[in-house]
Amino acid sequence: MCICVNCVYVDRCNTYHAVESQHQQPHLTDSPDFEPEQPSINVNIRSHEEYIEMEWDVVGCESFMMEMGKWAKLRPGEAIPT
Repeated sequence: MCICVNCVYVDRCNTYHAVESQHQQPHLTDSPDFEPEQPSINVNIRSHEEYIEMEWDVVGCESFMMEMGKWAKLRPGEAIPT
């Protein structure tokens, strides 16, 4: 799971914005203004018969600052991305 869902910067972060794009998900913001320090992204690639699936997860970041449930607060009632 992407650590960003519990980060205070999730709605401002350029890296999370890119992850949203890769997952073809709606953006929390159209204009992120925060550049995180040294984010680490795992990309899992799964090939299926007709397509290739790529899953991007931020697993580390020097700028990470915990705010439990930050993403859920911004999108109440929606399923938290996994």
